This record gives sequence, C-alpha cells and structure tokens, in this order.
Amino acid sequence: MTATIITAIEQAGGIIPFNEFMRLALYAPGLGYYSAGMRKFGTDGDFVTAPEISPLFAQCIARQCQQVLTNFDAGVILELGAGSGIMAVDILKTLQELNSLPKRYFILEVSADLQQQQREMLQTKAPQFLPLVEWLHELPTEPLQGIILANEVLDAMPVQKFHIKQDDITEFNITHDSDSFVWHEQTTTDTALQEAVTALDLPDDYISEINLALPAWLQSIADILAEGMILLIDYGFPSNEFYHPQRNQGTLMCHYRHHSHIDPLILVGLQDITAHVDFTTVAEAASLAELQVAGYTNQANFLLGCGLADILFSLNPDDKQNYLPHAQQAKTLILPSEMGELFKVMALTKNFDMPLLGFSQDERVRL
Repeated sequence: MTATIITAIEQAGGIIPFNEFMRLALYAPGLGYYSAGMRKFGTDGDFVTAPEISPLFAQCIARQCQQVLTNFDAGVILELGAGSGIMAVDILKTLQELNSLPKRYFILEVSADLQQQQREMLQTKAPQFLPLVEWLHELPTEPLQGIILANEVLDAMPVQKFHIKQDDITEFNITHDSDSFVWHEQTTTDTALQEAVTALDLPDDYISEINLALPAWLQSIADILAEGMILLIDYGFPSNEFYHPQRNQGTLMCHYRHHSHIDPLILVGLQDITAHVDFTTVAEAASLAELQVAGYTNQANFLLGCGLADILFSLNPDDKQNYLPHAQQAKTLILPSEMGELFKVMALTKNFDMPLLGFSQDERVRL
C-alpha cells in the first residue's frame, strides 16, 4: 500500500492532496483498507458498528423499511457498503416476520473480500434469503422504488483538510520521506475549496475538513431512486457544531484494533480513516438533488420512534440470560454517553410523502 501511494505522489510531482491520499489508503483495489482481506468489523476487527452491537438496531430499521415498502407493489432495498452483512441478515429476518420482504435486497459493495464475508454471513445466519440478495459493483442503471440504506458510509468518504491562517487558506497535502508519509501544508490553489471555506466564515488558525464530493455523490444516489426513501446513519453534527470555534482541530479519526487516534499517516492500508459528517451540508446537497429532508434526529430518538421500547417489552424479563444482554445493548444504542446522541439519522425522500416512524419522537436535534 505504501509503495502504491508513493508512486502516486511521484507521478503527481511530489505531493497529493489529502483526499487523494485518503481515497487510496481506504479504497485502492486489493490494497486499501476496505479492499484488502482483513477483518474490520466486530470484536475481532478494528471497530464495532451498531449492527454488530445488537440485532435491535436492524430490527428498528426494518420497521422503518416496512412502513415505506407497504407503499410499493415491488419495492426493493439497496444497502450501500453492507459491512459484515449482519445488518442485512437482521433486517431481512425482521421483515419476514412482518410479512414485508422486499422484492430484492441489493448490496452495493466494491470490495470483493467484503462481498465474500457478506455471503458467508448470509449462508451461516439466514441462507433462505440468499436468492433474494444481489451484490452490485456499481449503482444500478434502472431507477428503483423503495429504500436506500447507508449506515456509516458518509464518514468514510475522502475529505480535504484545510487551515485558515492569517487570512490565507492553506491545504494539507501529503508527500513522503523515504517510506514515511509527511504533511505538506501550502496555500490552496483549489478554487472550489477556497470558495467553500471562505463561505464558512471561520476564525483565524482554524483547522478542519470538508467533503466537496458530497453533492455529486448524493446526486448520483438521487438519480437511481424513482420513489422512496434514503436513510443515512452516521456520526456527526449540523454545521454550527461541526465548525464550532472550539472544534478547531477538525474531526479526523483513525481506528485500529479498537484503538482510536488522530494520525492518518501511519498504518496505511491497515487502519480506518474517518471524518464526522456535516449534516447541514448533506441537507443542502439533498435540496440541490431535488430530495426532501423528511426527518433528522439523533439515533436514540430514531430507534425509540421505530419501536425499540416495544421490542424490549416483548421479551420476557424473567429470562435474564436473554433479556439482560438486550437491555444492555439498548443502552449502548441510545444513551447520550454512548451512541444515542453523537449518531444522527437523516431521511431523504423523493416522490414520497408521509410521516416517518423514526422521526415521530420529540425532535431536539436541529439543522
């Protein structure tokens, strides 16, 4: 992986922007973090996502999916980046119990290794659904009716890193010294970056990130949705919190073997690199793509709106071996000190207008 990026740097004249470094480190075919054959999710990987923490998460999402799918005769689900595949398994199991299985369950996964892991997960946990699932390497060409799911997808999109410095806007690029990568900061020549950062009106000596590719990405997702809902779940903030004066070192985080740190230039190809999501920018991009923001709240509100409490109440509290782990998992999903507040959920709709279950709680989260 290191040699591949060094070659890219040399071919570019000695430096590449950080977003290109991040793209290669995460997605270079066969070598990038999400392309290489390593275990990334769960207790044996580098981090644990909500679907690995508890089936309650996917069971709640399935109830939101059911509400939408009942409006279509042949509705489908498209999951972007399905991770280990456990969320697809638990969603399909729940939808079967609710007599609301989709016509097809598509999984867009660019990593051949992750596709194989997902197939194995389905084969082991729910082989009856294998005929229903279809893996894609790119977005479908025909618009679909139904639901597009993206759980912890936006945080792994490459970002540009900038610094406001004495009325100048500098960009963090990457060069190399022997086999080590080094930051190279210089005044940006990227007009789009200059304009976007200037519009943020940030104080001097402010470092952060921005995802200028987001509008085009969201437009491509909107283009393949004829009718239905896009559900985005990720950790992040509205713009006024994302670019708060006190958050002046950005949000870049790296994850390796359940340890988090802030240096993306080490363990290249072996660690995850993420940035928090600016949900105000997502909403603005959605408007440009002619999508409606049908709901925005934190994960706790969303899961409770989708019936998390009802699911727990349906369990027998006297069966402590089963009930207590589920109750503890629910706390992890909804407590503010855990995932409940930092993680946000946004629903975007197209040619579809109805109040959504997950946003029926008292919404204290605002864009």
